[in-house]
Amino acid sequence: MTSLTQKFSTLFFGAAIRVVTLALFLLVFVAGAALAQTRGYVTNALDNTVSVIDPATNTVVATVPVGAFPFGVAVTPNGAFAYVVNTDDNTVSVISAATNTVVATVPVGARPAGVAITPNGAFAYVSNNLDGTISVISTATNTVTATIPVHVILIAFTPNGAFAYATDFTFGTVTVIDTATNTVAATVTVGGLPFGVAISPNGAFAYVTDLGSNQVFVISTATNTVVATVMVGDSPLGVDITPNGALAYVANQNNNSVSVIDTATNTVSATVPVGSFPQGLAITPNGAFAYVVNSGGNTVSVISTATNTVVATVPVGNFPQFIAFGVRTQGPTNKDQCKNGGWATFTNPTFRNQGDCVSYVNHLNH
Repeated sequence: MTSLTQKFSTLFFGAAIRVVTLALFLLVFVAGAALAQTRGYVTNALDNTVSVIDPATNTVVATVPVGAFPFGVAVTPNGAFAYVVNTDDNTVSVISAATNTVVATVPVGARPAGVAITPNGAFAYVSNNLDGTISVISTATNTVTATIPVHVILIAFTPNGAFAYATDFTFGTVTVIDTATNTVAATVTVGGLPFGVAISPNGAFAYVTDLGSNQVFVISTATNTVVATVMVGDSPLGVDITPNGALAYVANQNNNSVSVIDTATNTVSATVPVGSFPQGLAITPNGAFAYVVNSGGNTVSVISTATNTVVATVPVGNFPQFIAFGVRTQGPTNKDQCKNGGWATFTNPTFRNQGDCVSYVNHLNH
């Protein structure tokens, strides 16, 4: 808890050359975007840097200088940019994934902490802990276009982008924000010290970690009420859900473990030992691995979601906080999307046939 509150890129011949040049540019651009979406961005608070991890090799392929005490991080859906919250200088650094350099610095409110990007990539929402506000950044201009007067710490969006769910461990609540109007639509009291939040891929539930009670609260987004509580480890912080919606992974800071929740039953199905003081956690876009940031050990533990064992440990910078990957492609949310060849249009997850696609939807709605 102390570590949390401390500091949170002839005509025919000429035409042919232009066509080839354009083709090469598009190839490089698409390849670069694909690479960006598979790379993890880790904030190193005491180094004032971001470590860029390539999951193919589980090595740091770049280290990017940013602002003072980088904390929260989020990646745009197209994988082109990472937005990094600098808590100590009240800014957000925008990193180009193509060049791994900072291409913009955006002033926000006092003591910013969390950041999340809308599913359409148009806005980044940044929580300002000292101000008790959210700065809404236009990703097109990298300027603040709105300020929402609400005190929160971490933020997650529903898949359709209609609502943001944001935690507030000062008041023990989860605030639901209507993104069309940037106003508070509901407040859900969960008690204790709510911190991490993740939304299920079908948008039906918000999973919220509570430092105070060592529980995860499961909120129905249809009713904005708590429908289940799950006991996990000591001081749960980061949380993320696999793309198929089957499992939620929770980092438990004080007992150096990750709890794996079966979302069908809302029970812990496995406990995975990791490094020292795990905090941030993110699932890879293909759902194969959970990356856990160990703040006390300056490492990232890589958990195979197939076996729930640590398969790699990646050294990063000093006092790492959070990690983010490119936003995964959402799967189908209803059976009609599987019909008429629709099953073949999904890339993450992929399906062998319409039956596979329907089974996926059935599990989401279990």
